[in-house]
Amino acid sequence: MIRAEFALSQPAVSQHLRVLRENGFASVRAEGARRFYAVDPTSLSEVDVWLDRFRGFWDQRLDALGTELARGRRASRSRAGQQPDTAPTSQGRSASERNMT
Repeated sequence: MIRAEFALSQPAVSQHLRVLRENGFASVRAEGARRFYAVDPTSLSEVDVWLDRFRGFWDQRLDALGTELARGRRASRSRAGQQPDTAPTSQGRSASERNMT
């Protein structure tokens, strides 16, 4: 199930879980051969508090980046939608306008 969803092998999942457990982000409970992991919300809230210092710095910049990326996508779509004979030239007139004069 994990392999199909996340493309991770069982050993890789075990390594990730071990790191989370060793650093206080998860706890483990053994039942026979099975291991059940639980997230420790206290540790995650501490990380959230630490990250909060950086959110103020990055939120505005990431919003601006999103705006620029959207602007670039719109420009690309509008350029792709132009007909070759109606595209403006460096003189500011399209080819079809030049042919009329």
